[in-house]
Amino acid sequence: MAEVDLRRVSKAYKDTTAVDDLSLHIKDREFVALLGPSGCGKTTTLRMLAGFIRPDSGQILIDGKDITDLPPERRPTAMVFQSYALWPHMTVADNVAFGLRLRKRPKTEVAERTEQMLEIVGLPGVMKRYPSQLSGGQQQRVALARALVLGPKILLLDEPLSNLDAKLRVRMRDEIRRIQQELQITTVYVTHDQEEALTMADRIAVMDRGVLQQVGDALDIYDQPATAFVADFIGSSNLLNGTLHLVDGRALAQIGDIRVPVDADGVVDGATVTISARPEDMEVLRAAAPDAFRLDDPRLVNFGAYKRLLGRHPTFGQLEARVPKAFRLGEEPVYVRFTRARAFTTDAKVRS
Repeated sequence: MAEVDLRRVSKAYKDTTAVDDLSLHIKDREFVALLGPSGCGKTTTLRMLAGFIRPDSGQILIDGKDITDLPPERRPTAMVFQSYALWPHMTVADNVAFGLRLRKRPKTEVAERTEQMLEIVGLPGVMKRYPSQLSGGQQQRVALARALVLGPKILLLDEPLSNLDAKLRVRMRDEIRRIQQELQITTVYVTHDQEEALTMADRIAVMDRGVLQQVGDALDIYDQPATAFVADFIGSSNLLNGTLHLVDGRALAQIGDIRVPVDADGVVDGATVTISARPEDMEVLRAAAPDAFRLDDPRLVNFGAYKRLLGRHPTFGQLEARVPKAFRLGEEPVYVRFTRARAFTTDAKVRS
C-alpha cells in the first residue's frame, strides 16, 4: 500500500508563492500527473514530496505517516529526473546497481535485482554498454530502472520525456505506463505536455500559479473544466466574455447581440462570465441562421484526420471550429454558432 496525502502544503520564495495551500490525495497504485505551464508549482510540489524541498506549511503523509521532515533517503520514494543523470564512466549495470551497492546489499541480490529491472524496462542486453552508446530513449529507461531497483513505494518523474523527439516520446509514454501497471506502483508524474497527461494518467491535477485548479480523469478535465484556465489550457477553446442571464430555468450567455445556451453551475443571474466553447462545439453553416454569425477571413488548417476552420469576428476576435477533412472553402460566406459552451466567473485572458 502506498497512499499519498498533501495537506494544505505551501511554499514561497521571497515574494513569489510557488505552491499555495495545496491539498491532494493520491490513491494506492494510482498514476497522477501534475500538469501546468512553467512556473505553476508542479515541480516544486514533486520536490517537496521527494524531500528535496521542505514546505513552509502543511503536511506530507505516506500511508498515514507524516514524512514532512524526513530527508530524501529516508522516504519510500525514488525520482527520475529530466536530465537522466547517468554516470558516463559507469556501465549500464553499474548505473542501475549504484543505489543497491550504496546500501551495501549482498552481491547476489545486486546482480539479480539489476538484471530483473533491466528486463522489466526492456533492456536485457545492454548491461555492459555505457550511456554514450545508448539512444535517448534507452538512457531514459536506464534511469527508470535505477530508480525502480531500490523497490520504492512511490515513483516520482520530473518531465522525463522532454528531451526526446516527438515519436520517441509517444513510445516512451506507453512504455512508462506499461511498467507502472506491471509493477502496480503509485506514480506522480510532472509534465507541461497535456497529451502526456491525458493519455498516461489515471487522474490529472491541473495547476496554475501555485494553485490547484482541478483534479479529475482525462474526460472530466476536458469535458467539464472547473475554471476558465483549465478550459483554455487543456485542448483548444474559444474564450469570450459575456453576461449570464437565467431565462425560464435556462442559463443563457449574452455575447454582443447573440445569446448562447451554457452550462453555468453556481453562476448567478447578471454575472459577468467567461464563455468557453471547444472547436468541436462550433457548428459551421453555409448560410445565415438564428444565433449564427459570419466569420471574416476564414482559412483552413489541415491536421490530417480533420481540419480546423479559423476566422475572425469584429466583436469576438479569432474563433476556430473543427470540420471534416473533406470540408472546402468556396466563394460563399461561412457562418458559425455555438452548440455547447460553459460559463465561468473566473477571470481569463480572452484570446484576440
